[in-house]
Amino acid sequence: MPPTSSERPPLCTAAEYAAELNERIRALWAGRGHPAPPLSEAQRKEYQWLLAELDRVERGDVTTAA
Repeated sequence: MPPTSSERPPLCTAAEYAAELNERIRALWAGRGHPAPPLSEAQRKEYQWLLAELDRVERGDVTTAA
């Protein structure tokens, strides 16, 4: 299950957190071929959480450590 925002490691900037989220999104799809087979239920949940969290970061709704 994806971590909650409070479980994420503290980062210096929103940009670093966004980069980490993007890396995790790419990792879900890496090596799956083309066309990629469907994600498992757990992978879909993680993917949806990652996209929502990335959206929050891009909107500025996530507070990061200084």
